[in-house]
Amino acid sequence: MSFQSNQEQELETALDAALEAGYRHIDTATRYGNEHVIGRVLKRWLQEGKVQREDLFITTKLPLWSMRPADVPGALNESLSKLQLGYVDLYLVHMPFALVRNGLDADGHVKPGSVDKTTDHVAIWKALETEHQAGRARNLGVSNFNETQIARILNNSVIKPAVLQVELHLYHQQKPLVAFCEQNNITVTAYSPLGSPGSKWNSKYSGKELPDLLGVPTVKEIAARYNKTAAQVLLSHTARKGIVIIPKSTKPHRIRENIDVSS
Repeated sequence: MSFQSNQEQELETALDAALEAGYRHIDTATRYGNEHVIGRVLKRWLQEGKVQREDLFITTKLPLWSMRPADVPGALNESLSKLQLGYVDLYLVHMPFALVRNGLDADGHVKPGSVDKTTDHVAIWKALETEHQAGRARNLGVSNFNETQIARILNNSVIKPAVLQVELHLYHQQKPLVAFCEQNNITVTAYSPLGSPGSKWNSKYSGKELPDLLGVPTVKEIAARYNKTAAQVLLSHTARKGIVIIPKSTKPHRIRENIDVSS
């Protein structure tokens, strides 16, 4: 389950609904600004004995403004403190580029000219390996990296990337990248597996506006035939390929529907 909401009460309600429905993989990031809320809910569930730490799989990410080897320990410390955990199950490099310090404006957007072009992926990865060896990040991975960038890490690392998290859905299946990951024993995690429903945006891949995937006629026909929602059909389509799916929702009924994709 991926959570990007920063509305605290809404997020707490959604987290409770997700954990009650059986979700155990929680995906967040420093960039989302909600680790402290997730930490508060997890602490309550753990203290009440509703869930055991070993049953949870918590993912967070190294932020763009901490993409320097010396910044990695502090960034992970901050995430662990907010999550109120001693370790994360997966720590990802959020983006393959960095920002100079104070590279975001007040609205959280990247300021013009703020990309740090001196980013050294290998040096950052070695800093992550140190955190892994210390037991504070059980697994390491990357997000939004391409094959060339991943290969550079593979060729210069002791701890290999366990996961690649990327945008992946019906209209952007990333087949060459998925095949590359399969060849290198890297698990692929799909964010936006529903294609960002409700958002009007132009595909940066085709230059054309993508349709609402939930409204694709074939998807709707399959959903009706099997008495499922369109979202369940889309999620099942990706999950059946062995790809991890992390749908985003803050609506309890959608959260419960989205986990029911096994049949």
